[in-house]
Amino acid sequence: MKRKLISAIGVAGMMISLAACGGDNGDGGDKAGADGYEGQTLTVWVMDGSSPDQWQKDVAAAFEKKTKAKVEFKIQQWNGIQQKLTTALSEENPPDVFEIGNTQTPAYAKTGGLADLADLKTEIGADWTESLNESSVFDGKQYAAPWYFANRVVLYNKRIWAEAGIKDTPKTRDEFYADLEQIGEKTDAEPIYLPGQNWYHFVGLVVGEGGELVKKDGDKWVSNLADPKVAAAMETYKKFQALSKAPKDKDESTPQQGEVFGKGNVGAFIGMGWEAGIAIEANKKIEKEIGYFTIPGATADKPEGVFLGGSNLAVAAGSKKQELAKEFLKIALSDEYEGELAKLNGVIPNKESLQTNLKGNVVAEAAAPAAAGGGTTPLIPEWAAVENAPNPIKTYMTAVLSGKSPAQAAAQVEDEFNKRLAQQQ
Repeated sequence: MKRKLISAIGVAGMMISLAACGGDNGDGGDKAGADGYEGQTLTVWVMDGSSPDQWQKDVAAAFEKKTKAKVEFKIQQWNGIQQKLTTALSEENPPDVFEIGNTQTPAYAKTGGLADLADLKTEIGADWTESLNESSVFDGKQYAAPWYFANRVVLYNKRIWAEAGIKDTPKTRDEFYADLEQIGEKTDAEPIYLPGQNWYHFVGLVVGEGGELVKKDGDKWVSNLADPKVAAAMETYKKFQALSKAPKDKDESTPQQGEVFGKGNVGAFIGMGWEAGIAIEANKKIEKEIGYFTIPGATADKPEGVFLGGSNLAVAAGSKKQELAKEFLKIALSDEYEGELAKLNGVIPNKESLQTNLKGNVVAEAAAPAAAGGGTTPLIPEWAAVENAPNPIKTYMTAVLSGKSPAQAAAQVEDEFNKRLAQQQ
């Protein structure tokens, strides 16, 4: 998968003219007759790497056969997409359908940029995986449709694990920890490379504990880092990080953890499947030594909580072709083409029943079991400012790893955390 997860950012100031949306049957608008939507062209923005050429070709053919309309896919780059999309949605002819990061969706929904897709959810979304659909819902309304997702797995060095005498991959958190300890005792390798600020993994641990990073205080959102569930997640992180030589004040990209793993003296790291490519680029010989498994949870029947990165598909509130756009979504999100996308790109589809399409893709097979129990950062527009550098979540993590209690570390960043949550959207 070429795309990399980017942080949600605000879309403050986006003004959408709702007068332009919906049942405009004038020139260029929805106007289906005996010839369907013949002569119309639907504009669809997708991000670079998200939809293979074959998928686009197959979906376009099915769409034209059903509606007699054409679809024009326009490939977008993640860099700068928020401002570009914000501008496009405020203009007279926005893209009709567009891909949007799952954590970005609430901000666009709040500003009025997204059409209500409640009827689409009723018609085709009854069995969408609940955890994957959560980011498409804002204020109880369906403003997008879940498309595809990815989450972190354990990437491990099979040679090092064999040298330590470990024959099977762990099924529980305690087994995972014991295996890493055994690597430390029986080999010269660093058991796990886990930098102190791999905060998306920390978010996953919070999800696994059933915790929340924010809470409501009256009519505003405030920090919830002092919650015992958040503290429990941080203690788990701290326990594993103690087995690592990685810096406590850096994230997984400083240096790139894949490059560190590629040197061949690290037992495991927690990351995205595509990070194996970074390791292989650094050291071609390591390719045959890399294995993958689901991050183990507290019990064998439930994987560790994970952060779910991914994309939704939305319809512009200002589109004059909303009914045609929904026809496109019915095709693109159908079992046939959702399954095809999962197979071609190795991404987690929006239904558990479609995960059979991942068979043979070792990374996807390792990631998929955790998807149903995964989650995201808080799905509120106010969250956007929290992730700006210096991220207070990272500051909190480093403080705990440097000796402060979770409560002390939470108090240290609370004012800044709440200040950011209070920024105008």
